[in-house]
Amino acid sequence: MGRASLRAEGVRVVEVGNWRTHNRNSKGAWGPLNGSIVHHTVTKGAASTVATVRDGYASLPGPLCHGMIAKDGVVHMAGWGRTNHAGGGDPAVLARVAAEDYGTRPPAPTKGNSNGTDGNRHFYGWECENLGDGKDPWPAAQYDAIVRVQAALCRAHGWSAKSVIGHREWSSDKVDPRGIDMARLRADVAERLTHPASWSKETDVALTDADIKKVAAAVVEQLLTADRFTAPADAADYSDDPKSPRHYWTGRSVFADLVTRVRRIDKTLTALSKEK
Repeated sequence: MGRASLRAEGVRVVEVGNWRTHNRNSKGAWGPLNGSIVHHTVTKGAASTVATVRDGYASLPGPLCHGMIAKDGVVHMAGWGRTNHAGGGDPAVLARVAAEDYGTRPPAPTKGNSNGTDGNRHFYGWECENLGDGKDPWPAAQYDAIVRVQAALCRAHGWSAKSVIGHREWSSDKVDPRGIDMARLRADVAERLTHPASWSKETDVALTDADIKKVAAAVVEQLLTADRFTAPADAADYSDDPKSPRHYWTGRSVFADLVTRVRRIDKTLTALSKEK
């Protein structure tokens, strides 16, 4: 698994510094790998967030993930190998994720960072730019990138979407990624895995009432004025001069002529009825 797999999946990748060798391997093992964890950053702004996940904090050195998925869907590769992202979690969850034998959700974790199993060894980690307050939105471009990244990992390892979990599904003391339904995310990853890596999902665009009115008005305007053709020679205002606007008809001309002819017929019928 690497940048080529991500790009094949349609992911826009930015490589940050020496990300390939930036890791915490000196502090513990990395592997066997059993899955991927999605996080939120509790930060705002792509540049500052990239710096944070790469460098970490005094109390938690970086890298804090393998890649940071920004609001615009760009994935910034920050490290490769062991990273400080998962912390401690429930060994029962690890077993179910490794076996991929749970339903729509893994069992709720009962252990956390202080008393759980080392997750940094077993999981990829993806920090996603979001304030994590339940109000900060997840733009479509960002969500699509999250799905693509997870699908790329699953393809590379031969995993199903059940190898993808949220941090809150791993550790009892975590809430991230707040605002993302992980069951839905896994369903979207599973759907991608039924298609080639180059596949893009077609989406319907919802039109507002105002949009519909604008489209209808534009169509009517096109029909009435834009498209013109040679008028019939018996038209009331016909001119045989091609330079004259009366030599041509538009949709508006057709309606006008139709009204004129109907009124003429009406007058004729009225006159005939009076003669009787």
